[in-house]
Amino acid sequence: MGTIYDLVKDRKVYSIDAERTVLEAARFMMEHNIGALPVLRNGELVGIFSERDIMNRVVAVGRMPGTTKVAEVMTANPRAVSPEESVDECLFLMREFGFRHVPICEGKELKGLISLRDLLMRYVAQKEAESRRMAV
Repeated sequence: MGTIYDLVKDRKVYSIDAERTVLEAARFMMEHNIGALPVLRNGELVGIFSERDIMNRVVAVGRMPGTTKVAEVMTANPRAVSPEESVDECLFLMREFGFRHVPICEGKELKGLISLRDLLMRYVAQKEAESRRMAV
């Protein structure tokens, strides 16, 4: 079946420092067309910051994105999975806790970020491959 890391191993790992501003994070996310960022402090994962955090914890409550630090509005201490985690286990974790993004870490080192969309795209690709095999 493969590991969760197999789905993202060829991707660049994007992250942001906890002391950057929300505005910087939002621009970075827009530039790279991504919906969430692992947040690092001294190279270690300390949080995750998503579009939802921007809306709920910044815009909706009237905070200033240019002066608000990512560390102030991120989801701190996110649950992470190891690179060897199975796709099924990761999907269970996402469903059980309502996560849309899960960092992949080896020890304290960030190795990637898996999204619910990544898992959906994998599922669709598998179903398409099955359909092609059945048609032959």
